[in-house]
Amino acid sequence: MPKSQTHFQGGVDGFSLPRQKMTLPLALVALISAFGSSFQYGYNVSVINSPAPYMQDFYNRTYLDRTGVPMDRGFQTLLWSLTVSMFPLGGLFGSLLVWPMVNNCGRKGTLLINNLFSIAAAILMGTSELAKTFEVIILSRVLMGIFAGLASNVVPMFLGEMSPKNLRGAVGVVPQLFITIGILAAQILGLHRILGNAQGWPVLLGLTGIPSLIQLLTLPFFPESPRYLLIQKGTEEQARRALQRLRGQQDVDEEIQEMYQEDRSEKEEGQFSVLSLFTFRGLRWQLISIIVMMAGQQLSGVNGVFYYADRIFESAGVHSSSIQYVTVSIGAINVVMTLLAVFIVESLGRRILLLAGFVLCSASCAVLTLALNLQSTVSWMSYLSIVCVIAYIIGHAIGPSPIPAVMITEMFLQSSRPAAFMVGGSVHWLSNFTVGLLFLYMEAGLGPYSFLIFCAICVATVLYIFFIVPETKNKTFMEINRIMAKRNKVEVQESKELKDSYPLSRQEEKKWLSSSEM
Repeated sequence: MPKSQTHFQGGVDGFSLPRQKMTLPLALVALISAFGSSFQYGYNVSVINSPAPYMQDFYNRTYLDRTGVPMDRGFQTLLWSLTVSMFPLGGLFGSLLVWPMVNNCGRKGTLLINNLFSIAAAILMGTSELAKTFEVIILSRVLMGIFAGLASNVVPMFLGEMSPKNLRGAVGVVPQLFITIGILAAQILGLHRILGNAQGWPVLLGLTGIPSLIQLLTLPFFPESPRYLLIQKGTEEQARRALQRLRGQQDVDEEIQEMYQEDRSEKEEGQFSVLSLFTFRGLRWQLISIIVMMAGQQLSGVNGVFYYADRIFESAGVHSSSIQYVTVSIGAINVVMTLLAVFIVESLGRRILLLAGFVLCSASCAVLTLALNLQSTVSWMSYLSIVCVIAYIIGHAIGPSPIPAVMITEMFLQSSRPAAFMVGGSVHWLSNFTVGLLFLYMEAGLGPYSFLIFCAICVATVLYIFFIVPETKNKTFMEINRIMAKRNKVEVQESKELKDSYPLSRQEEKKWLSSSEM
């Protein structure tokens, strides 16, 4: 069983890592990994929305050619439900692969292997009409879900471990930025005039393989996570070379030294499994926090708002032929606000963005419930509904969407981080699947009052974050865990000033490290 985590405090008693500038190699590795992985998550969330009628017609024609009778309406509904729901279900399977793959294959290695799922799915979907088989589309949605489940966890982990502490938040939001760009790209390419038509939908689905191919060809030229190389592989020279390249300077001794501090703690703890993560007192509040934040992210109603958006705009007088363009506009707002989060997360902090985002979402849901109920009697309420939708998208984009994955990276050390991402990712995809499964029933039974449930979830998440979750900006992983140690009631003894030489001997190590559970 892992022992309680022991850490060194930065600042006065320890040392303070210098502020680093963004370098070209770090920017490129962030862009390549986010474009090759995160972009496709967003793309495949949205890609089947526009061509849905043409794909369902293909299902029916294929069945008719095979059997000589038209497809039963109930069976067609079942097949389409499977097409939609297999993506989040695959995402759950992908999340369960995170812990074994990142520990055995590395962060970069996992991303490279993951591309094979996407490329295989793209080929199958792109040729499905030619092969006259709709089954491969459903199979491909599972494969793309597995790809997205891995990507949504591994990319934030990979970039978080490569980034200096003063850039970790901004770089950590980049994956979510590319998810929103992927959604927008699918909305634009899915317009009826482009590929969202009877002839273009196989190409629209098959395009998802191109970012993976680019990543597969370019990512090998960039370094693996330095923390993985030093702490888990024990190869200091490789870690040093990786850091020197990422930081654009030869002197990386302070970061190497900080990693050795973590490494000594890791040796005491061993690698965490998911089971030991749930039973370990020293990480109790970190674990509860990521579960609350990831569940709050998906259960806050973002899918419900997008589902309602089309009819809200239609009720406000937007012509049905123009709804697609309005949807693209919402996607553009999502991208712009997430881009804003990249630039403000290091100045305002993670906690403020989470609180502000969830408060705005809860207020939007409450007012939207009122507006939807009154729009048949008060003419201007339909326009208030549009304002609520836009306000909700803005709120979710600046905090609930991008920040939870950043917090998982920051609240856990190397030994527990893979298991934490596995738990957080599983909660994310289970919550996503649950909302997709239940929202239609909620909407049928409660109508606009469905949003009051989402409002209550947002309020509960705000209260938890306000009282429990600390600010983590510009802090080392050690400093953040020291803050959480107090909440976990784990006593951590102050360390003396570090010596210049490392690693320390076992006798010195015993003097510098000690901790016990109260």
